Amino acid sequence: MMKRQKDLLKHLGSGSFLLLASLLIGSQSLAQSPWERIANLPSTLGLEQGVSEFDIAPLKLKLVKASQTVAGLTPLADTAFDYTPDERLEVRAKDGLYQLGDINFRVRTGASGDWQSFSSAAKRAPVIPLSASGSILAAADLAPTLPNDVPLAVKRFWQNDDGHLILRFELTNKTTHDIEIGALGIPLIFNNILEGKHLDEAHADNVFFDPYIGMDAGYLQVNRLHGKGPVLLVLPHENAPFEAYHPLNDDPTPRGIVFEGFHEWMIHSKAYAADEWKGVEQWNEPTSTLLKAGQSKSFALKFALAPSVRQIEDELISQKRPVAVGVPGYVVPKDITAKLFLNYGSKVKSIAAYPAGSLTIKRGKKTKHGWETYEIAGNTWGRSRLTVTYADGLTQTINYKVISPEKETVDKLGHFLTTEQWFDDQRDPFGRAPSIINYDYDVKRKLTQENRAWFVGLSDEAGAGSWLAAMMKQVLRPNKVEVEKLKRFVNETLWGGIQYKDGPLKYAVKKSMFYYEPDSMPKGTYVDSIPFRGWSAWKKKEADDPGRSYNYPHVVAAYWTMYRLGRYHVGYADDIPWKQSLENAFHTTMAMMKHAPYYTRFGLMEGSVFLLVLNDLKAEGLTEMANEMEAAMRKRADRWEQQAYPFGSEMPWDSTGQEEVYLWSRYFGMDEKAMVTLNAILAYMPTVPHWGYNGSARRYWDFVYGGKLSRIERQLHHYGSGLNAIPVLTHYRDHPDDFYLLRVGHAGAMGALANITEDGFGPAAFHSYPSTLAIDGYAGDYGCGFYGYAVNSGTYIVNHPEFGWLAFSGSLSEKGDLVSTKITSAARSRVYLAPIGLWINADAGKIDEVSYNTKTGEVTLTLAGADEHTPNTLLRITKQGTETGGDFELAGFEKNGQGQYVVQNGPQARNIRVVF
Repeated sequence: MMKRQKDLLKHLGSGSFLLLASLLIGSQSLAQSPWERIANLPSTLGLEQGVSEFDIAPLKLKLVKASQTVAGLTPLADTAFDYTPDERLEVRAKDGLYQLGDINFRVRTGASGDWQSFSSAAKRAPVIPLSASGSILAAADLAPTLPNDVPLAVKRFWQNDDGHLILRFELTNKTTHDIEIGALGIPLIFNNILEGKHLDEAHADNVFFDPYIGMDAGYLQVNRLHGKGPVLLVLPHENAPFEAYHPLNDDPTPRGIVFEGFHEWMIHSKAYAADEWKGVEQWNEPTSTLLKAGQSKSFALKFALAPSVRQIEDELISQKRPVAVGVPGYVVPKDITAKLFLNYGSKVKSIAAYPAGSLTIKRGKKTKHGWETYEIAGNTWGRSRLTVTYADGLTQTINYKVISPEKETVDKLGHFLTTEQWFDDQRDPFGRAPSIINYDYDVKRKLTQENRAWFVGLSDEAGAGSWLAAMMKQVLRPNKVEVEKLKRFVNETLWGGIQYKDGPLKYAVKKSMFYYEPDSMPKGTYVDSIPFRGWSAWKKKEADDPGRSYNYPHVVAAYWTMYRLGRYHVGYADDIPWKQSLENAFHTTMAMMKHAPYYTRFGLMEGSVFLLVLNDLKAEGLTEMANEMEAAMRKRADRWEQQAYPFGSEMPWDSTGQEEVYLWSRYFGMDEKAMVTLNAILAYMPTVPHWGYNGSARRYWDFVYGGKLSRIERQLHHYGSGLNAIPVLTHYRDHPDDFYLLRVGHAGAMGALANITEDGFGPAAFHSYPSTLAIDGYAGDYGCGFYGYAVNSGTYIVNHPEFGWLAFSGSLSEKGDLVSTKITSAARSRVYLAPIGLWINADAGKIDEVSYNTKTGEVTLTLAGADEHTPNTLLRITKQGTETGGDFELAGFEKNGQGQYVVQNGPQARNIRVVF
């Protein structure tokens, strides 16, 4: 066993996630591991015959001579790095393990009958070399590596097309009958295998890749983990629309927390849609192609390099590919009009939505450099596909998600959590009542028992996620009925149940209130239909363990919410002293440092709440507590500053800790480490014209730990989206010229709302597999992502040099010199006016509208009228990211001791001026 794994295992306990991880990947097993089993298979790729090398600037291509599959693909500027898993070429040189250069297809005779599947990877044999001349670097007939009964002749060509690498397949119908190709996939094998590496090695060697499943405009981007340097792009070149993205789960390379698996670019997918994917609405309409007897057709992909993540779209334009930019993104609330900007050399012939009428599309004026402009309004809740057909015949699809207005979506979530998920069974033997508990949406039932104890134990991410979401909802839109239930939860179940309230473990947090000990519990406690077995069915000792630091931020966030309700409102939490809530947040934080120190050396999900608490301790004059807490956090940050990539966790690689690492690095002036962190986030958090992937921070194992459908799979808008949006938008406010950050960050924040059902259920994430394409059935760890929306969402107003005035989470209008924006975020409490760096936060009260006079620079805020719980609007106004103007202040208003401007609310909305 590797030393790193041994070090981690020392901290296991019987219920550590690492133990399940070892079962998943087999790499810590005392028996023969999956990698060892693969290594013992006979080698069939023909590596002993050597490798051919070709320079196609800016790439170097290495081909195995016997198979003409890729042995290496490196940038000429950095030949020590390889986009492909070259380091595992020898162990993976076996039958059934895919290589870049393989092909999969399903065919049938005529237009009916059974489909037959064929793969060039299934049974290896040396291919037949064909003559190579001109632009052709290498060519082969693949007949020896395909069965004798295959009805197609398959030739493969590696070509240099005007300095770009091309992979082309020529398929010929060698029968006397029509052949329908119902599935055609090209495996895209890049080095995302993290097994056996520490973080420094992984960031140096490995890549992540994300698709834009956009038909002829689609592409795959392959980013290095550190987020710097060139990005490999895979593009359609000839008859190769990106129709579907198919996981290659038949490849025996061991999948798990260190390897998500490989995928293939599917040009046709009709045969899968009729079988494995039957009944599932795909991102694009599944198609096939018909080859007449003797007919041939070529299908080709192109490989190109973009200089950086931010320059992907520039490279697409230079490659004469269509580029789409959606503002504010592709999750469209019904109360806004989104914009879509298209750049392509051919005119738009038609544009239409599916289902019909789901979107309203209105054409606007071209931008000054010729981008086509469209206004997009959502009509029908749910998924919608926009199809753009260009005059040259090229087709582009853009997948949207239409949702209810942000405030309505959040209100529905709060109602669902505090009604359908409200658990108040006082007979519960585990003491979990009252609470907001996990939920199974498939059967519309509260989840009270599960073999994975933490799912139903009210702690851990999957157990705490539901009550955390309900808490954070009150930060945005407090509701008296909901707050009353949550106060009961805090006083009766959180304090003294999830959290120890006395003794040496006071303020420490348990791993679970649920456990499996049938011998110590009354008969009938556990349902017979659940097979309680294995390490995940925790015993009480394991459930009571206070040593998992990841459990503490949820509790701190609950106390911080109660502090805000008591401090800034009337009638919500008057019976709970706000100071007590803030102190409880502090003591819980310090209990984590005392009782759960091991994982505090990593960034924690929702770890940004510690900074929020620290800032409030300072504002309230609780100096001794503030100093103690800051010193503890400084020790953590000092450790991170010494590490190249301080993003570890319970997992070998994670997208959890970056949120907190970035914020504390920024807070303590560790700017270099903050940038390392931000770049790493941008490597796994793409912006593409597809609501599911746009701003979706990478996670691929948490359906195992937080979901109902338990499998390794790229999750769409798992909680990482909302959390990683926090550092991205924070950095944007410091650098308002970086429009890319705004697009990524806002998309991540909206990802927390994207998967909420129309009736308000918040699921763990969305399943990306084309066999599912639906939300998970459990609520699970959803609340962690909603925390990100709650503390980070806001309205952003920007004047883009090409696209003009734009609003994110707002409805913008222009009249002469006046730019006015109605605020449509759920809380209506945060606004960033990018041209002048104006950052407005309402700790209480709501902002209805912001108007900006571009000639005079005058800013006017329209504040909502009073309600019974919010007599005053409390505003913080700061300047970030620009030297324009001076310090901002409210005309005629003074700051209180907490640095807030206090504006007494009247019965009606009122306008106030911001001056500088």
